[in-house]
Amino acid sequence: MNHLKKSYKKNQDVVFRTISHESILVPIKDKVGDLGFIYNLNDVGTFIWNRIDGKRHLRDIMKMLVDEFDVSPSEAERDLLEFIAHLEKMGIIEVDDTVP
Repeated sequence: MNHLKKSYKKNQDVVFRTISHESILVPIKDKVGDLGFIYNLNDVGTFIWNRIDGKRHLRDIMKMLVDEFDVSPSEAERDLLEFIAHLEKMGIIEVDDTVP
């Protein structure tokens, strides 16, 4: 399956915050932030995170990356798929199979 045809949704047990121009993801366990696993996002990571909504396919986010950051489609695809794979491995996002 082409990975760009997938759509992802965010894990509800992860909180996203921007503090002093720094974007972070904090997993929540038992209603408490797990400070041992805070993830800092750069500008591209933040851009991607803000577009993961369970409705958009990765190909749509890739096109947005190309437009926003003036990168080649192949570079945008590589960076996007690498970032998505990392988030998925950490359990921060998951494939949303309900999106056609």
